[in-house]
Amino acid sequence: MQPLVERFIKYVQIDTQSSLEIKQNPSTEKQFKLAQLLVENLKSIGASNVQLSDYCYVTAEIPGNVPKAPTIGLIAHMDTATEMSGNNVKPHIIQGYDGHDILLNDELDIWMKTEDFPDLLNYVGQDLIVTDGTTLLGADNKAGVAEIVSAAEYIIQNPQIQHGTIKIAFTPDEEVGMGTLNFDLDGFNADFAYTVDGGPLGELEYETFNATMAKIHIQGRNVHPGTAKNKMISAQRIGFELDAMLPENEKPEFTTGDEGFFHLVNCNGDVESFNMLYIIRDHDINKFRHKKDLLNQCINYLTLKYPHAKIINDMQDQYYNMSEKIKPVFHIVETAKKVMEALDIEPIIKPIRGGTDGAALSLKGLPTPNLFTGGHHFHGKFEYIPIQSMEKSVQVIVGIITAYGQTEM
Repeated sequence: MQPLVERFIKYVQIDTQSSLEIKQNPSTEKQFKLAQLLVENLKSIGASNVQLSDYCYVTAEIPGNVPKAPTIGLIAHMDTATEMSGNNVKPHIIQGYDGHDILLNDELDIWMKTEDFPDLLNYVGQDLIVTDGTTLLGADNKAGVAEIVSAAEYIIQNPQIQHGTIKIAFTPDEEVGMGTLNFDLDGFNADFAYTVDGGPLGELEYETFNATMAKIHIQGRNVHPGTAKNKMISAQRIGFELDAMLPENEKPEFTTGDEGFFHLVNCNGDVESFNMLYIIRDHDINKFRHKKDLLNQCINYLTLKYPHAKIINDMQDQYYNMSEKIKPVFHIVETAKKVMEALDIEPIIKPIRGGTDGAALSLKGLPTPNLFTGGHHFHGKFEYIPIQSMEKSVQVIVGIITAYGQTEM
């Protein structure tokens, strides 16, 4: 599995951070650098019909050797999250983790402590890939990319394995909700697919949040504070008031399982002008709609309270719960579950507290549950991934392909 680790290390050192501010696909040109490398990698392992679109979608296929077996899609995204830099990532391998706190950065005294992250103790004796504490790692989703390439290489190098046609796609801009904006679904032409975009070992997911993004702009009025009475309108204070009006127990740090939330991703500005970016999530469609209505009601109240301020709410739905599209073909979840069990992996089937390209693709007609990558603590400097979990991910992908090689559609 050494090529798997080498691929991953190389991929995470390429900055592919997407952007919420740029309305194009891809949102950042630097995503093409990884895309071009992946084209080279896929060609070098012997994949067929390798293409890179103008929108930065990498696609390839492995022709099937069982005519009536289903065509399976494998999908991962190339971009990294907007919350933390993906530039100058310095991955480090801790071999045979000993169960103690991990010093990520001696100069800056940054530690990953087992007290804060007790899940580390599940991997004593294993090999962990960590950051240097100044950037994210990028396992979300470059681990999935590396695992798919490695699984594809294994299938190609072992022609005795019976399988249907395998379609591969690497997408841009998943982290900003545009991963399938220009996805050629007809050209991809799979019967069903899997995203390899999940977290810890064993995760298998077919339910997602319903999701919306709200960009709020508040226009106030700045006046010298010495003469501000009855004249100044502080846009930032109105923003703080808005955030305080939302339910305290419906914020990410106080929710789990299928509980939804309001999340203030970032805010910036001053007295004159203030901007806020919220994401709103809930698995239940009615609760989701209620959350959106509540935010609008709060804004309407503040508009009445501060008639000389201007509050603009640009709210856009991003994706919806994919479970209803997957349940009619639930064998794709059951097969993945059986493959994991055969590999002595305990399947962890639970709703995704996040999103994947599979949510949008499922609603467009391509049922796409989500498989684990092995990673932990995505989007932050304490992200890590056990190498052994990555190896298991490759084995699960190969196992699913092999299982469907025995099935006619």
